[in-house]
Amino acid sequence: MSADAGRLRSPAMSSSAPSLPALPTAELHLHIEGTLEPELAFQLARRNGVRLRHPDLESLRRAYSFSDLQSFLDLYYELTGVLQQPQDFTDLAEAYLTRAAAQGVRHAEVFVDPQAHTGRGVPLEVVMDGLAEAFRTAEQRHGVSAQLIVCFLRDRDPAEAEALVPLLRPWHGLVVGVGLDSAEVGFPPELFERAYALAADEGLHRVAHAGEEGPPAYVWSALDALGVERIDHGIRSMEDPSLVARLRAAQLPLTVCPLSNVALRTVPDLAAHPLRAMLDAGLLVTVNSDDPAYFGGYLHDNTAAVSRALGLTAAQRRTLAENSFRASFLPDADKARHLAAVAAAADG
Repeated sequence: MSADAGRLRSPAMSSSAPSLPALPTAELHLHIEGTLEPELAFQLARRNGVRLRHPDLESLRRAYSFSDLQSFLDLYYELTGVLQQPQDFTDLAEAYLTRAAAQGVRHAEVFVDPQAHTGRGVPLEVVMDGLAEAFRTAEQRHGVSAQLIVCFLRDRDPAEAEALVPLLRPWHGLVVGVGLDSAEVGFPPELFERAYALAADEGLHRVAHAGEEGPPAYVWSALDALGVERIDHGIRSMEDPSLVARLRAAQLPLTVCPLSNVALRTVPDLAAHPLRAMLDAGLLVTVNSDDPAYFGGYLHDNTAAVSRALGLTAAQRRTLAENSFRASFLPDADKARHLAAVAAAADG
């Protein structure tokens, strides 16, 4: 990441251009650990007696302006260490749900990385039960239904992922699927073929990060070796016309994160982002926020920023919102209800 990445936090959310209305939307690519804002991080550090490198809130807030990729990773993993007890994960989820609701999110399928927590001694039950406490009544309190997608860390031994799958059974229902994240290059999807087969046997949906830093071949592998139902990111699919044709024919969803793509330099700026070309190619693409506390904004911040940069029309923004519900793992009746809400908001 370049120094420009940290400065995305302001341009993404402040513009002289008129604000765009937030349509009802489903968020399908959101890492709960990536929603940890400086204020909450500092609060949890105090609660748990964790000593951060930053002496006060202002110093920590300034650290969210990154000079390079390593400075992001250093802070990301340092702050993960403040999450130690169920209430920490509940508070983290509550903070996200509050922000998401204000940005038009009505359903969220949220990523969590259990290995990042169990690997530092936090039991799986602490992570899952803490998130469940917030998600259980999220629709009543926030107007946002929420479920979890448990991600495997692709830079860890695939045997760990295989062992994790049966441990998720107590939370089936809360956990709707499995995913694959972390450093992409050098860790092709096929390494996790057995873990995904086990997840399929458990009745879990399957998604995977592919085609962001990694080549289009990783998208092919995620489709063919893992049997995924959605591709997370997938922007480099546009480099392979035969892959684009396959994704279009299958209407297989891609969960795109524009501000994250710029921050991590997979595209040089929003004006060069392939989202509009993906829409024009007939792909079923959605807009999401990835790690919004770090990369410049939540879901509607992403939609508004990329809409201004690419000149997206109201009809295209409506398509993105509709795509998000069509791409979700909601029952058909719930999809229809949300699609009707999008239509009412767009036509109102």
